[in-house]
Amino acid sequence: MWKGREILIGISGGIAAYKTASLVSRLVQAGAGVSVIMTRSATQLVRPKTFEALTGRPVRWQMFGPGSHPHIEAATQAELLCIAPATANLLAKAALGLADDLLSTVLLAFEGPVILAPAMNHHMWKKPAVQRNIRQLQEDGFLLIGPEEGYLSCGMVGMGRMAEPEKIFQMIEKILADQTPPLPFLNS
Repeated sequence: MWKGREILIGISGGIAAYKTASLVSRLVQAGAGVSVIMTRSATQLVRPKTFEALTGRPVRWQMFGPGSHPHIEAATQAELLCIAPATANLLAKAALGLADDLLSTVLLAFEGPVILAPAMNHHMWKKPAVQRNIRQLQEDGFLLIGPEEGYLSCGMVGMGRMAEPEKIFQMIEKILADQTPPLPFLNS
């Protein structure tokens, strides 16, 4: 089922980014082609080399990187986009349609299913603005997984912990199982 499937993983700047390495590894081991786009903040928490080693592909994070339209190229090369972790900042950008970095521009250009795995402090999660953004994203057709209640990196316990990588993997697997794989691109 995984052979020939292309997944795009977005990583925003939350400490839960370290857990995304496990998700990426699991997807690659299952046979999927995985590309990673990180926000600048995410690169300060987990180095891009980690994901390059796991995927065998370069990690993109610069808005004006290689290619003439890197956001369009990335958005059209995958059939599913999963952003884990999805910080409050990323959720707000997505809800408003803002595009000021490579990940948010790819998100705006992407036409397939999008999974968002929110992760933040429980005080942030409860804010009316965040909850309003969540409702808007759900209304717009984004798929959300989590957050979960548990120990947070700040030392507190509460709602805001990113869903476990295995749960995210299972959600991706279910979505792909319900879709017809794309036809391979043939050079003419």
